[in-house]
Order: sequence, then structure tokens, then C-alpha cells
Amino acid sequence: MRLSRRSTILLRVAVGAGLAFIYVPLVVLGIYAFNSSMILEWPPPGLTFEWFPKAIESTARDAFWTSIKVGLAATAIALVLGTLASLAVARHRFFGRETISFLVILPIALPGIVTGVALNNTFTQVLGIDLSLFTVIVAHATFCIVVVYNNSIARLRRMSSSFEEASADLGASTWQTFRYVTLPNMRSALGAGGLLAFGLSFDEIIVTTFTIGAGEQTLPYWIFSNLFRAQERPIVNAVAVIVVLISIVPVYLAYRLTREEGGVAAARGGRGKIEGGGVETKATAVP
Repeated sequence: MRLSRRSTILLRVAVGAGLAFIYVPLVVLGIYAFNSSMILEWPPPGLTFEWFPKAIESTARDAFWTSIKVGLAATAIALVLGTLASLAVARHRFFGRETISFLVILPIALPGIVTGVALNNTFTQVLGIDLSLFTVIVAHATFCIVVVYNNSIARLRRMSSSFEEASADLGASTWQTFRYVTLPNMRSALGAGGLLAFGLSFDEIIVTTFTIGAGEQTLPYWIFSNLFRAQERPIVNAVAVIVVLISIVPVYLAYRLTREEGGVAAARGGRGKIEGGGVETKATAVP
């Protein structure tokens, strides 16, 4: 469809306004991270790099590694449980299948404060577990599962089950079929889901506030705790900029994976299925 000159200009203005609405606050944050004064004022009286070394040397460094550990553990749990749930819903028919699919997705739509209170009560009152990094990991996994599940089930619904059936007919076990046929086709979807789940866990603060133990801090929790301290505010701005830069990486990688999954990934998956089927056929043909 060819747009008129007026429509093209309006469309560009609308896109520019939308991008400005999203990214102008981040630009302001970036400028304040280099503010030479400890007092927030606009425009800044000068620019300096001194806050970034202080940010790296501060307690934010320990909080950063805590967030990395929590994010990796929560993502690992989400990959396992989200993949299993998607395989059950996409490859099997049973009573209540759509209800289960809805219940798996529901946690991402619930307010974080509701999830946090519910998990806090469950851990401390029902299970009698002290709050710690373990409870934070479990709490983050509850909503990270949704991201992995959505990516996995979308791929499985686009992927024909005929190759899996052929693999079973040739004598492959369920595990062999999953390893050589299903998994190669799901690889990029799982990669994208895992990266997005890690990013979601890394930035989470509301659920963390209700499930973290005394003396423990994730990076978002550290930022919130120091945000209103005048002496720490410049360092907080520098840490926030670092977090933005780090968060770009998993999102960009997930974006690239989802772009390529329709073409290159599908072709590679097809070759993997044929080769995998051949290997398993030879293995099962031996008496």
C-alpha cells in the first residue's frame, strides 16, 4: 500500500512521539548519571565520570551478583517447568487442558503486590520457611514460567507433530524423540524464553520485597533502598544506567532469536529431525 505524503509525515511524527514518550526519561536518567553535583537540578551544572567507579565499588556490586544468581536459578526452573507444561498442553488432549493453560499464564497478569503477599504468607505461615534467597528464586520462577511457556507452546503449535510420530514409529523412545526431534525445533524458542525470563527476574522488585530475607539485597532492591538517600542518589543514577545497559543484552538476543526462528531455525530443525530419525532407526534395527 502506498501512503500519501501527508500520511507518511503523520506516521513518522506518531512514531517519533511514541519513541520519545518511552526513551526521553531514560535519556534524562543517563544525563543525571554524569551530573557533577549531588543535588538534582536541571540542567546539571557540569558532567563527571566519578560516580561510575564509586557505583562499582559500592554495595551495589554484591547486590548485582545476587540478582545474577537469582535470575539464573529462576530461569533454570522456569525452563524445565515451562517446557514440560507446554508439551503437556500442546501434545496431549485431556479434560481441562485450556483451563490449565489459562492458570499457567495467569501469574503474569496478577498485581505483583498480590503475588508477593500470597507467597510471603505461604512461605512463612503455611510452610514455616524462613525468607532467604531460596524463597526469592521460587517466587521469581512463578512468573518466569509464563514467559517460557508462551514461547514454547507457540512454537509447538506451529510445529507439525508428524515428525515426532514418525520417530516413534521407527522405534525411538519418548526421550530419544524429544532429544533428536522436538528439542532442535524448540531450541530458539527456549533460548528467547530463557533470556526474557532472566531479564524479568533481574528487574523484579515488588515480589522480591515480600520474599527476600533480612540482610539480602538484589540490585533493584538496593536501588529502591538508596533512592531517597541524598548521599547515594548520584551513585543510584549511575547504577541505574548500568542496569539499563545490561538489560538490553538479553532482550536484544531474544529479539534476534525470535526473528530467525521462522526461517533458519526451522530449516535446521528439519535437518536435525531427519538425521536424528536416521540414527535412532539404526539403533533400534539392531536385534
